[in-house]
Amino acid sequence: MILSTTDVIQGAIVEAYLGVVTAEVVYGGNALRDFFAGLRDFIGGRTGSYERVFEQGQQDAIAELEKRAVRLGANGVIGITINTGTINLDETGVLLLITATGTAIRVQGQP
Repeated sequence: MILSTTDVIQGAIVEAYLGVVTAEVVYGGNALRDFFAGLRDFIGGRTGSYERVFEQGQQDAIAELEKRAVRLGANGVIGITINTGTINLDETGVLLLITATGTAIRVQGQP
């Protein structure tokens, strides 16, 4: 499977554009992680626990994007973008949202 942020694969012949594919990953809050992140906000510095959550979320979103593209008969996804955001539940917390979007394609000569 070819996965690319570009909209052109150099030297490849696209047989078919199969449509837009999206994948969403949502993570709930974690009281302990939120506590330590709050300390980092107070004293400064990076919040490694949340960096790991976003890194894992991006990997999960791309893996889900690939699965959804395969269901369309694709062997590639181009123009991939990844966006992050939050969903506010109420005053008790938020959910982390990671979305991946791209165009599913079938490339000639690729498995």
